[in-house]
Amino acid sequence: MPNFTVQRRLAASELGVGESRVWINPDPEVASELADAITREDIRAHIEAGNIKAKPKKGNSRARFRLRAEKRAYGHRKGPGRRRGAKGARAPPKEIWISRIRALRRHLREMRDSEKIERHAYRLLYRKAKGGEYRSIAHLDAYIKAKGLMRE
Repeated sequence: MPNFTVQRRLAASELGVGESRVWINPDPEVASELADAITREDIRAHIEAGNIKAKPKKGNSRARFRLRAEKRAYGHRKGPGRRRGAKGARAPPKEIWISRIRALRRHLREMRDSEKIERHAYRLLYRKAKGGEYRSIAHLDAYIKAKGLMRE
């Protein structure tokens, strides 16, 4: 089979694709005609005849990524061996604070509305939560129980 370097280059230019995406008909009868095609006009004629075509663009399959993402959402593939970067880089301290304070405030609001704690106790606990006194809802509940702020 002849060397089609020039034809491939010209065809790539005419088709507007990279040289690796140019398909040239491997049929020996057509090959001799193609070897003589050295002008852009000749190449355009072969493109119209279907002897030269642009191969479709290749893409990367997302199937493996989706499978990994699904497992990570479930909590898998997140162990210490997978982690790079500091704790604060993986989950910024501000985001941790936001999720914690929202949970505490929601819990306090529910307790106040269901009258499990009095309004003045709610305000006191709210201020303490804002000051970062409680690590979690469980810690807040333990404090309420220890101080006897829960209504019977």
